[in-house]
Amino acid sequence: MNDKSQLLSSIFRHLDGLVVAPVAIALKNKLVLKFILKKEKTKLSELTTAFKANEGYLNVGLRVLASQGFLDYEVDNKAQEITISVNEKTEIAFSLFHLYEDVVELLQMSVQFHPRLFEDTPFEKLNLIFEKYKKGYGIESSDDLSTTNIQHQILKHTEGYLIGPTIVRLAMNGMFHKYFMETSFRPEEFHKFPENFKKILDFFVHLGWFLEKKGNYQFTEAGLFFAKRASAYGVTVSYLPTFAKIEELIFGNPDTLKTREGENEIHVDREMNVWGSGGAHDTYFKVVDEILIKLFNLPIDQQPKGILDMGCGNGAFLQHIFEVIDRQTLRGKMLDEYPLFLVGADYNQTALKVTRANLIKADIWAKVIWGDIGRPDLLAHDLKENYNIDLKDLLNVRTFLDHNRIWQEPQQINYNRISKSTGAFAYKGKRISNNMVEDNLLEHLQKWSPYVYKFGLLLIELHTINPNLTATNLGKTPATAYDATHGFSDQYIVEIDVFNSIAAEAGLFPDRSIFKRFPDSEIATVSINLLKGK
Repeated sequence: MNDKSQLLSSIFRHLDGLVVAPVAIALKNKLVLKFILKKEKTKLSELTTAFKANEGYLNVGLRVLASQGFLDYEVDNKAQEITISVNEKTEIAFSLFHLYEDVVELLQMSVQFHPRLFEDTPFEKLNLIFEKYKKGYGIESSDDLSTTNIQHQILKHTEGYLIGPTIVRLAMNGMFHKYFMETSFRPEEFHKFPENFKKILDFFVHLGWFLEKKGNYQFTEAGLFFAKRASAYGVTVSYLPTFAKIEELIFGNPDTLKTREGENEIHVDREMNVWGSGGAHDTYFKVVDEILIKLFNLPIDQQPKGILDMGCGNGAFLQHIFEVIDRQTLRGKMLDEYPLFLVGADYNQTALKVTRANLIKADIWAKVIWGDIGRPDLLAHDLKENYNIDLKDLLNVRTFLDHNRIWQEPQQINYNRISKSTGAFAYKGKRISNNMVEDNLLEHLQKWSPYVYKFGLLLIELHTINPNLTATNLGKTPATAYDATHGFSDQYIVEIDVFNSIAAEAGLFPDRSIFKRFPDSEIATVSINLLKGK
C-alpha cells in the first residue's frame, strides 16, 4: 500500500468512526451488546421486543456494526427476518467500545455550540481527549494480531471524531486557503483564540500533518493531502446532529428530529452538507459532461428540446449543464434557432428562490418551478399548462435524489417478490422490509417511465453494498458512513444491481455505453446511468 492509499484509507476509517461510535455507545448503554454476547445468535425481532426499540433504527444500527466486522448480519428476505450473530471479533470489539465514550460525550456537548467556532467549553473537552489519544488511551499492545487490528480500528474511529469536525470547521473558515498551505504561519494570524488553535495545531503535528519550528507551523505532504480533501468529511460531519440523538432515535421518540414543512432542518447542517457534497461531485460531473456533449452533438431532430433538473438545489448543476452545451456542442451554436428549454424543479421553496437568483445572475433563461419527485404527473401538467413544454421532450437529470423520496406505501404489493438487497430501511423508526422497498422503488420509477421513455433519465445515484463486503474492505469504502447517514434519516439506498433490476421492471434500461460505477469494482457506491425505454 503506497502512502497516498494509506492516507485515503485513514479518511474512510475516520468516516466509519463518526457513525460507529454513537451507535456502539447507545447499544452499550442499553445493554443490547451484553444481551447479544450472552445469546450468541438472536433475531432482530427478539431484540426489538426485549429492549422496546424502534425496530427500523435498531436494524440500521446493528447493520452499521456488522459492516465493521463486529457482528454477523444475515437477511432472509423470504421470511423477512434478520439474524444477528457473534463472530470471532465480537467479544474483543465490545470490550473496547468504552473507548468511544469520550468522543460521544464530546458530540453531545458540541452540538449545543456553534458548529464552526472553537468555543472554550467543547474545546477544553476536545483537548483532554487529544492528550488521551496521544497516549493510545493506555491500551496495552497485544501479541494477538486480531486484537491488535481491532484496537487500531477503534482508535482510528476515535481519531475520526477528533479530526473530522475539526478539519471541516477549519476548511469552511478558510484555513486551507493557498496562503496558509504554501507558507508557514503563526496561530494568531489565523484565529482569534490563538491558544486554543495552537493546541489543535500541536495535535496535527502529532499526527504528522504539520511541522512546527519556533512557533511557526507549516503543512507536511500528509497534511496537504487531508487539507485538499477536507470536503470528503463534510457530508458525514453534517449529520452529527442526528448522531447526537441516536439513543433517542433507537429507543425513544423516533420523530425527535422531524420538523414541519418550512421549518429549518435540525437533523443535518444543510450548509455544511451542500459544501461537502459539492466537493465530492466534481468527478461525476465530468462523466455527465461527456454524455451531454455526445447527446447535443446529434442531429437536431434526435436531440431533446431541453433539460429538467429535478431537485435543482441552488441551480449550480443546471448552470453547469447550460455552459457545457453552450460552449462545447453543436446545439450551443444553434441556440437562437433551437432554444434550450431549461427547467429547475424543487420541493423546497428556499431552493427555488436561490436557483432563480443564481440563474438570473448568470444570465441564463430557465423556468424554475415547484415539483415533487413523487408526482411527475403534476410537473408534466404544470409545464404543459403554463409553459407549453412537454415533459417527454426533455432530458430528465438528477443527482443523488431518487433515494431521498418521501416514503409511500406501495399501491401494489408483489407477495412473490424476494428482494436481493441487504439494506436496512426505516420510516419514522418502523422497519420497512426490503421487498417493500423494491415495490416502492418500482412504483416510483413507473411514475417517471412515460415521461423519460424517449430521451431518458440521467441519474447520478448513491448505493449500499453488502455489509460483509464492507467488513472485508475496511479503509477502502465510505459505505458504513453512507448507510448510517441515510438509514437514520429515512432514505433508501439499494445496491446497484438491485436498482437496475427494478428499473428494468419499470421498462427503463441502462445505456451500457454510458453506465459507470465508482469505484469500478464490487464495492461501488455510486452509479451514473442513462435509463431509457427499449
